[in-house]
Amino acid sequence: MANRLAILWALVVLAVGVHQVHFWRAARLDTDVLALLPEDEQAPEVDAATRKLADEAGRQVVLLVGAKDWASAQQVADEATRALAQASDVLEPAVVDTSALDQAVDFYRPYRDRLLTPAQRQWLTRATPEELGGTALMKLYQPAGARMTDWNADPLGLWPDWWQARAGETSARPRDGRLWLSGEGREWVLLTWKSKVSAFALGDGARVTAAVEQARARVEAAVPGARLVASGVPLYAEAAAAQASWEMSTIGLGSLAAVLVLVWLTFRSLRPILLVGVSLALGCAVALSVTALVFDRVHLLTLVFGASLVGVAEDYGFHYFAARQGRAPSERGPVMRSLLPGMALALVTSVVAYLALGVAPFPGLRQMAVFSAAGLTAAFLTVMCWFPSLDRGTLHVTAFSARFSASITRWPRITSTRGWWLTGAAVAALVAVGLWKLEPQDDLRQLQGAPANLIADQRELGRLLGLPSPAQFFLVEGDSDEQVLARESALKQRLDALVAARVFAGYRAVSDWLPSQAQQREDAALSARAEARAVAAVSESTGEAPTRAAFAEEPLTPSRFLAGPAAATIRQQWLGTLGARQYSVLMLRGLNDPQQLPRLEEATRGLEGIRWVDKTAEISGLLGRYRRIMGGLIVAGYVAVLLMLGARFGRQAWRAWLPSVLGTLITLALFGWVGAPLQLFTVLGLVLLLGMGVDYGIFLLEHPGDGAAWLAVALAGVSTLLSFGLLALSATPALRSFGLAMLLGEVTIWILTPCFRLPPKKATP
Repeated sequence: MANRLAILWALVVLAVGVHQVHFWRAARLDTDVLALLPEDEQAPEVDAATRKLADEAGRQVVLLVGAKDWASAQQVADEATRALAQASDVLEPAVVDTSALDQAVDFYRPYRDRLLTPAQRQWLTRATPEELGGTALMKLYQPAGARMTDWNADPLGLWPDWWQARAGETSARPRDGRLWLSGEGREWVLLTWKSKVSAFALGDGARVTAAVEQARARVEAAVPGARLVASGVPLYAEAAAAQASWEMSTIGLGSLAAVLVLVWLTFRSLRPILLVGVSLALGCAVALSVTALVFDRVHLLTLVFGASLVGVAEDYGFHYFAARQGRAPSERGPVMRSLLPGMALALVTSVVAYLALGVAPFPGLRQMAVFSAAGLTAAFLTVMCWFPSLDRGTLHVTAFSARFSASITRWPRITSTRGWWLTGAAVAALVAVGLWKLEPQDDLRQLQGAPANLIADQRELGRLLGLPSPAQFFLVEGDSDEQVLARESALKQRLDALVAARVFAGYRAVSDWLPSQAQQREDAALSARAEARAVAAVSESTGEAPTRAAFAEEPLTPSRFLAGPAAATIRQQWLGTLGARQYSVLMLRGLNDPQQLPRLEEATRGLEGIRWVDKTAEISGLLGRYRRIMGGLIVAGYVAVLLMLGARFGRQAWRAWLPSVLGTLITLALFGWVGAPLQLFTVLGLVLLLGMGVDYGIFLLEHPGDGAAWLAVALAGVSTLLSFGLLALSATPALRSFGLAMLLGEVTIWILTPCFRLPPKKATP
């Protein structure tokens, strides 16, 4: 039977090897940060809007190059352009079509009469014939110069103001063939470039970032005091990829090296090192293949998290070789059979704990759960199926292992004495105070792991350009595109009051470029009446009889607009049909104060089909909700584990269970004492403690008084501490919080578990 299992597992490993070759050739690794976030299950249109807004900027790199005066700003802009052009294999300048404005003007010309700003609409409604005539005469006799249209087509000069309002959606203005703006004591030139590769592909040595930094250095060297501010998804993606790659190698290789050193010190033989290394390698390979088959693409952070698996998956090999040490080779089978009940129970508790991570609707967490559960199972099967067959020869007891095995007798044992009761009371008091001081923190902004310089540049660039935020917006829905545009107009009337109150700088809406057909008809009639009065006044004053130009009879439709040259500016905000409904997005500019967000949500009150979307707040709320759910799951899990242990160990089950409970409580208390916030990822670390911490007690109860079992527990504990200790050094706040909870909990449980071991049996007379 053992040989058949070994052969069967070998066939599985062979299939995994074939799959690995195909996987790495296809490069199916994902670094898209949106893939880690939960989909909005109740409102898929919100997820669609978020992705469309993010995809639009997926390859764009925006730069502002500034100096004290305009001449110097142009000089450093040329320096930056030359530096970026040297990275032509990864960057290309965003093509600015100088004829785009002329094409848009020609496109809108037949519809000029129905394009009015709110201010124009109010003025035309209340203006007297004398005011209209005076304005028309002023426009007629103004000095000759460049005009967007002749006087007959626009006697009141309405169209330039409409275009001026559209230009107000950005702070940049044309100047000397460049895009210019002035702010914060500098003159700035706006440069836009595009990455030639996907921003969410694996970073190839952070080459876009390197090109931007080279441009920054040349700008600062060319003109003293000059600055370059850059932002873009490619820069964030490269920073995330570089950070994840470094952490993966540091955590994974560091853990592996520590484990192999421990194995060498304990057994002084290459055979355990090689076999434990094989179990770890196969565990990671199987985990990667299973995850790829379940999710199609594997996220890079899943590999970073999975690197910590090294600190757990070697436990089974440790237990086998610790029990095998000093025994004849012929006892390999009996040794394995004696270990299987405890190892299987430990595997079940650990896998259940890992899979509990998948309860939260975070695709990234679900990947990590599947990866870890599959990796642990594969490592266990490798030990069970192959180790008895491959472990040939003698394995002597080393001095290191002998001393460590004997140390269990010197470990304190908790007994029912006054000293222990007083100690327990003091610890309970400290834990209670720590738990009382513990404060939850679910704000997504606290989990921001991007480099500080990128965040600072993003904020400065947003201030200067007044760029809209893709994290907060209004989602407008309706039965038809006409209803969507009409509802946008109703919302804008409320937002105009907030803009006047300086709550935010402005907004960008599809209906600014494409009014509803009802609005077009109303504005066309309004402008026709006003211009007829103006033309009549001019005719009466001059004796001439000018005629008003003819305009399109049919209104501008969404299909015609989206096919035209003006749609590029706003196309990403028109979601179109999702299901049976039509959707659009209204974005906000200059929203810099988070305290004003409730006022924006209040603006939707009473408006049908308008939804305020604050993705930051939504995900923060989701983090808090699942933190509470996972907290309840931990309590239920501890009850289930106690029942499982009771079925195996009876009345002594509490000895394996209580150290993990105490480790969880003490970890939470320590977080409270030091002021560390309680987050979802902290709770997820405690979920794993439930599965892995109980393992130590299981092995000590399975083999009471056995020094070999204590040796294996000690080695497993130290290696786990090394793995998650390194994870606590991660620059990713979520992983750092997770790793810190695991580190503190594992240390506590590892120290406490031997204190609850079974008392020695009394000698019979």
